[in-house]
Amino acid sequence: MIKAERPKKIVIALGGNALQSGNGAATADAQLEVVRKTSEYIAEISTKGYEIAVVHGNGPQVGRILLASETAKDVTPVMPFDVCGAMSQGYIGYHLQQSLKYALNKRNRNIPVVTVATQMIVEEEDPAFRNPTKPIGPFYTEEEARTLEKEKGFTMKEDAGRGWRRVVASPIPRKIVEISAVKQLWDSTVVITCGGGGIPVIEKDNGVLKGVAAVIDKDFAAELLAEQVEADILMILTEVEMVAINFNKPNQQNLSKMDLNEASRYVEEGQFAPGSMLPKVQAAMKFVRANPTKKAIITSLDNAVEALENDKGTVITFA
Repeated sequence: MIKAERPKKIVIALGGNALQSGNGAATADAQLEVVRKTSEYIAEISTKGYEIAVVHGNGPQVGRILLASETAKDVTPVMPFDVCGAMSQGYIGYHLQQSLKYALNKRNRNIPVVTVATQMIVEEEDPAFRNPTKPIGPFYTEEEARTLEKEKGFTMKEDAGRGWRRVVASPIPRKIVEISAVKQLWDSTVVITCGGGGIPVIEKDNGVLKGVAAVIDKDFAAELLAEQVEADILMILTEVEMVAINFNKPNQQNLSKMDLNEASRYVEEGQFAPGSMLPKVQAAMKFVRANPTKKAIITSLDNAVEALENDKGTVITFA
């Protein structure tokens, strides 16, 4: 008797464009409409026989939650940054699981979809706390950014030619607190986990977990998850179809494939923007370095299905 091949495991990291439109209003209804479209692609991947976990970002959302909390400080106490992260996990997860469950049902895929509020342990001495780099919240003009630096003490940086944003610490994720629960759910459930990179916490000597002010990069969180569930593919979805060198220049070159050596060389050359494409490439490199027989894919949401079947997007391999 021929043994059936086990379903391939895939961890999908969703970028900001998969959660909200850059052109529309940043309302809950507008975000839900974008998430519904995103869920159609994920459900289609499920029909191909893949077992899926979903990781999402939360930069714009957590920034707005914090801004709303700070604006209302005279009415209600300001929420700590880690609590704002947890809030964003909850409502983005709610939108995703509602939309994805509907998209799966339309395809006669009666699979539960569950959001796990996920804590991520980071190191208290991580150098990221001394050098904030993670963009959150809305875009500003340079003049507005300078005013916020002066009046609120924010750290503001230009974000890949798109405007100025507040940046916060982005420590490296070290341990997924709820990983055992994710593994138990895996075989029967689509799990939405490590949302926003996970709620950043430090572990004290007595085992107590304490939230810290940071946003963990969702691509590194997805990579750690992919390693721990022994995924076959790490798929990072973003706004562009392929990774490119000389991006936005006349000599831009799209890359359909990269091995570790090529990727390392491009990183050393500074080809990828920090806070944008760089962490995606670095997360992909980390995954294939730890899993030489497996691959990572970086592509756009609308190319996700084809990328799994026809090598669209950028495929990163060990060699």
